[in-house]
Amino acid sequence: MNIKKGDTVLIITGKDRGKQGIVSRALPQVNKVIVEGLNIAKKHIRPQGQTRQGGIIEKAMPIQVSNTMLICTECGKPTRVAHDEENTCQVGDVVRIEETRPLSKMKHWRLVEILKRGSGIVPVEEVLAEVDPDLTSTTSDVEPSEE
Repeated sequence: MNIKKGDTVLIITGKDRGKQGIVSRALPQVNKVIVEGLNIAKKHIRPQGQTRQGGIIEKAMPIQVSNTMLICTECGKPTRVAHDEENTCQVGDVVRIEETRPLSKMKHWRLVEILKRGSGIVPVEEVLAEVDPDLTSTTSDVEPSEE
């Protein structure tokens, strides 16, 4: 299951369609998540002696994971999550994937090709140069003098 506790998700079907919320609990055994403040049901509670008062309470009910989409933490848009099960990719690789019929219970895509091979470790200078060339410092190019 790709969605964990604390993730922000978008509900894509049901009465709360289009709303966003934070996952308060993940239930991987049944492929469901509980999202704070969404998919609310009213539950009637009977009083139990002196300890608990009766009444109607609102409770967040579980939602199928397939009815939610993970919100990207960087861009804020709904995204799909993909994993490389064959371990052919490294950190920094640019890849092309395609959606297919279900290959397994959770996998609906396959790796087509690796467009650009990364080194496995992305240097901070390269990332800064792609984002903003003015942020790169020339001090790393100068070697320290020996005294």
